[in-house]
Amino acid sequence: MPRTQMLKLPEVLDEIGMSRAAFYRMRARGKAPKLIKLPNGQLRIRRADLDAWWAECEQSAA
Repeated sequence: MPRTQMLKLPEVLDEIGMSRAAFYRMRARGKAPKLIKLPNGQLRIRRADLDAWWAECEQSAA
């Protein structure tokens, strides 16, 4: 079974071209990709969740 790719928040912010503050505002509105909080407090986003979020953004823009 392939291992799920987990992205760090700075990697995601760089990919989507968004500041951390803007990302958290979007998250507060329920419009951001799902975050996973690790036991050590670090945040990760699954590649599949980010890809699904991108697809949703493309559909809503059409």
